[in-house]
Amino acid sequence: KSSNKLFINPQLAPVFELIASYSMAGFSRNVFVMAILFSSLLSFTEARDHLVGGKTDSWKIPSSESDSLNRWAEKSRFLVGDSLVWKYDGAKDSVLEVSKRDYVTCNTSSPIAMHNDGNTKIVLEHSGAYYFISGVKGSCEQGQKLVVVTLSKRRYADAPVPSPVEFDGPAIAPTSNAFSLKSSLVVAFGVLVGFWL
Repeated sequence: KSSNKLFINPQLAPVFELIASYSMAGFSRNVFVMAILFSSLLSFTEARDHLVGGKTDSWKIPSSESDSLNRWAEKSRFLVGDSLVWKYDGAKDSVLEVSKRDYVTCNTSSPIAMHNDGNTKIVLEHSGAYYFISGVKGSCEQGQKLVVVTLSKRRYADAPVPSPVEFDGPAIAPTSNAFSLKSSLVVAFGVLVGFWL
């Protein structure tokens, strides 16, 4: 008689034990785990809206260097497809997207784009640096300006982070664990789905 035993690679045994424990816990628990894994995967690829400064009315002259919007940008991650959202008084101020040169010199005379609706949303459509200044005379010189460095999803996962010197913009925290975490979740999700099917 032939044996119907299943032989499992010893290195994969812990993974199969984990899957089996979830299977024995009941169908509803399995569905719940799959839903959490699936939503985790989506969160890595979903475009996000970034409220500039992290709060309403932060588009203003900063009270100190530590209060500047570039300090806020240093702590944030911007990917192609994400959006920047400004909330401000459109009757008193505006957001100008400008070239690097106009950003450095605070030149408001030839912006790439001008917005004064008080609820400005700009989609980051390409990787690289974006430069923004206030349209109010003298505000840029007093620090009302912002540089955002946008990474492509591929570059975010695979390449080293661009140097702030390269863009004259904010520093960006390293990202080495993001890609491996996403890959691990994809593998786990695939194993779970394959097991239940």
